[in-house]
Amino acid sequence: MTPAELNALPAPGFWRRVSCSLYEQLVLLGVVAFTFLLTNLGLGILFGVSLPNWLTFLYLYAVLGIYFVWYWTKSGQTLAMQTWRVRMIGRDGFNLSRRQAIWRYIYGSLWVVPCAILQSLFHLEKWQIIEMLFTVALFLWPISIYFDRNVSTLRQNLPDRLAGSRLVELPKSVVTLS
Repeated sequence: MTPAELNALPAPGFWRRVSCSLYEQLVLLGVVAFTFLLTNLGLGILFGVSLPNWLTFLYLYAVLGIYFVWYWTKSGQTLAMQTWRVRMIGRDGFNLSRRQAIWRYIYGSLWVVPCAILQSLFHLEKWQIIEMLFTVALFLWPISIYFDRNVSTLRQNLPDRLAGSRLVELPKSVVTLS
């Protein structure tokens, strides 16, 4: 599809975003498990040490950033986005630039901030933290499309507004999984 045709496509609705996000979390579970185990098992077995929590968080944040930025700049779609026929484009209809994809990733991960505040206020532990993160990422963050004053077929969530990117729903006729 040409950039002009991509720009004319509607934005995905709330439930398509939620479904795509759920599938993305399943894919990322494998990415995180592999990269987490690779470093922590390697360091633990070879040297008998483990990374501090803050360094583990930064490491996993960087790994996920590389995953998203690479997919968004190459094809505009992560694996889950391909399945749900959703594509990330820039304002001009082209794939995101590396810089724009990095900012989209940073803005897209801002949902962690209210979660950290809630965790410190209510002293949540173990599964409560995971449930809160899952709920905010899966349902509350996609609700931000309803704060967009555009026509309902063009609504974008807060990270896309800030980064100058757009999610579009691809028609069934142009879907090719790579």
